[in-house]
Amino acid sequence: MKKRWKSIIALGLSTIMCLSLAGCGGGSDTAASSGSSNGGTESATADSGAADAGAESGGAESDSGDKVITFWNVGTEGADKETYEMAIRQFNENTKSGYTIENIPTQNDKYKEKLVIAMSSGECPDMYTSWSGGPMNEYIDSGYAQPLDDLYAKYSLNERFMEGAIEQASYNGSIYAVPVKNISIAGIYYNKDLFAQYGVSVPKTLSELESACDTFLENGIIPFTLANGPKWTGSMYFQCLAARKGGLEPFQKAASGEGSFEDECFVYAGEKIQEWVNKGYFPEGFNSMSEDDGQATQFFYTEEAAMYLIGSWKTAAFKTDSEEAGNDFYDKVGWFSFPAVDGSSADASILCGTMGDQFISFNCTGEKLEAAFEFASYLSSAETVEYMVGASLIPPVKGVDSMITDPVSKSIIEASNQAGAVQLWYDQYLSPAVANAHLDGNQEVFGLTMTPEDANKKMQQAMEEDLAE
Repeated sequence: MKKRWKSIIALGLSTIMCLSLAGCGGGSDTAASSGSSNGGTESATADSGAADAGAESGGAESDSGDKVITFWNVGTEGADKETYEMAIRQFNENTKSGYTIENIPTQNDKYKEKLVIAMSSGECPDMYTSWSGGPMNEYIDSGYAQPLDDLYAKYSLNERFMEGAIEQASYNGSIYAVPVKNISIAGIYYNKDLFAQYGVSVPKTLSELESACDTFLENGIIPFTLANGPKWTGSMYFQCLAARKGGLEPFQKAASGEGSFEDECFVYAGEKIQEWVNKGYFPEGFNSMSEDDGQATQFFYTEEAAMYLIGSWKTAAFKTDSEEAGNDFYDKVGWFSFPAVDGSSADASILCGTMGDQFISFNCTGEKLEAAFEFASYLSSAETVEYMVGASLIPPVKGVDSMITDPVSKSIIEASNQAGAVQLWYDQYLSPAVANAHLDGNQEVFGLTMTPEDANKKMQQAMEEDLAE
């Protein structure tokens, strides 16, 4: 087991202690459905480390007689749930292998805990979704994901996915995951009616954004809805501000050990956040509110808040909720990229996010691996892509922009196509120890209980400890 896995184990043990008897089961948050899959060649096999870990976790041992593929994911509702169920139906209709899919969805934040506990205890499922970057790389290093280059070639997925998506699914020169569901980038959803009512134009600079916020405050409207209980929601503000102030280089240098998270762009981000908190740009009690429970969304739906900085996966939820409620709310929704910082030379086209909302990795080998991979290939089939586009998702496949007519989704794909770069979410890019230091410190910055300087110092200390391992 490699040194970097120690952070996963440590995190898993601490999570277990906090959750007591929570275990790996999803309880009422999990559900099951079944399908089957297509076996074939054994062209993609694990390297020696992966093979050892896979055997320990049961992934490789199950090939002899176990025809069930366990699939963990966060598709608990809406378009996400339907996307996975659609792929399972296609899989059932076409496979020759005799394998079945045990679909086990879990709500987002609970899922993260569940996956860490499973990894640290050697109980990894056959197939699971995760987020690209540091955690995924550690799963790979520890043997819980298999190289997929040969299967990509066999199923022509290299020709299907955008290059950026394949890049984020790769590690050390090989492809280890299948990107699915959605191009997910941070941006600002806004209420077009409120903007028109108070004479506010879509801001191009941060000073214009702050002027808009002040106008809304003067008229009793909350500028930004935010539920920062899970911490990653507040991290979006920090990332966007840091990228607009200093570009990507400060982060890249800090993450590699060549620079520091005490750089001025990170201090600027924290200071701006606290300035906005003091001005009242966020709802009362936002730092303990739940994103998963829809507390931030509710302020947006009731038009108590004018804007919502969140990942672009929200488009589908806004559209679906509006249709189910039988109202015209979705017609009021617009989207714009985070504005440029006045006077900064940083590339204002840079985005924060991922070219696949989730990435499927595989903890199995041989015919089971190919069966599982075949199932995953249906998540980018023409039928599934057509459904996702209709549901206002933007799957990371080539040519998807020509299929999009929804105005909000068009704004998002245009920004993605024009982006000079896409910075992966900090809590995905960084190792768990460093990511947690950032998330914890940033939440305290939002809560005005820690200075930006102290929060960044703690993050830098965690980075140095991680690099020293």
